[in-house]
Amino acid sequence: MAKESLEIALIKYNKKTWSKSALLGFFIGLAVIVPGISGSTVAIIFKLYDQFLYAIGNLFKKFKQCFLFLLPIGIGMVLGVLLGFITVKQLLDILPFAVVCLFAGLMTGAFPAVKDELKGAKMTGKRIALFALGVLIPVGLGCVSAVLATKGSCGMAFLTVKWWHVILALAIGFVVGVTQVVPGLSASAFLMAVGWFSGLMDSVSMTFWSANPKIFLLYAGLGIGFLLGIFVFSKLLTHLFGKARHTSYSMIVGLSLGSILSMFCNGDIIEVYTGWASSGVNPLDIILGVVLFAAGIAGAYLLVRYQRKKDAENAALESTEEAV
Repeated sequence: MAKESLEIALIKYNKKTWSKSALLGFFIGLAVIVPGISGSTVAIIFKLYDQFLYAIGNLFKKFKQCFLFLLPIGIGMVLGVLLGFITVKQLLDILPFAVVCLFAGLMTGAFPAVKDELKGAKMTGKRIALFALGVLIPVGLGCVSAVLATKGSCGMAFLTVKWWHVILALAIGFVVGVTQVVPGLSASAFLMAVGWFSGLMDSVSMTFWSANPKIFLLYAGLGIGFLLGIFVFSKLLTHLFGKARHTSYSMIVGLSLGSILSMFCNGDIIEVYTGWASSGVNPLDIILGVVLFAAGIAGAYLLVRYQRKKDAENAALESTEEAV
């Protein structure tokens, strides 16, 4: 019986669902740049999370079916990374607090969709403990990155790539891959915590590549580790959801909540607070941040309500068809 529950039917795309999957990929790509953003949370809102995990975990087993499902997600992911580098990263340099507030608002407005996965579940002691652990992990990770930033430890600790750096990149890439399939875990927050975020962002330039061509060995290590992490954990999570869905989601809900909190305590945002302490708080920063936070909540929650309505309509239609 458990084995049957692991088999998930992938949707057949039309223009609307293809665009929705591309948007999911866009947020996954954006998550690499913006601390606290979780593309997997968007997958839950769109009711594509289980299919996303299944398609990655079974890519080699059912290549054509899974590849076609993942194709728009992959395209959106590339666009998200590119836009993140070109636009969002620049905005983070100019208006860091306001941009973080916007994305924190989006994640807050989306949180009810994640919590819906526990609807009707009995909150046992084990599930409450997993929920609490889920909250603490991203908050702790954000605090570590904030401490490292205040000590000047963030940024790449090397310019000359050595063999052990590549091995380390494999391990770091693996964890980054895990963050892409576990809602609430932020790739950028993790990279900040290990002191790699700023260095890697700054290394993406022709000037740096010309002076340090061995950096591509590091990229290769990160890429291979990333693919291994996302593949292994997709299979693991699909298995866990088949065995104990509500128990597994207890931790995921905690991770999602903790990621919202960690957006206001990480290696990047701590620089804003340091600036406020030395130069004073600009009231316009606070006002703009509050407005964008509220706008983010409203926008994301409207999307959640729309998806709930569509789910209810689909459920009613299925019930009618079964009755006939």
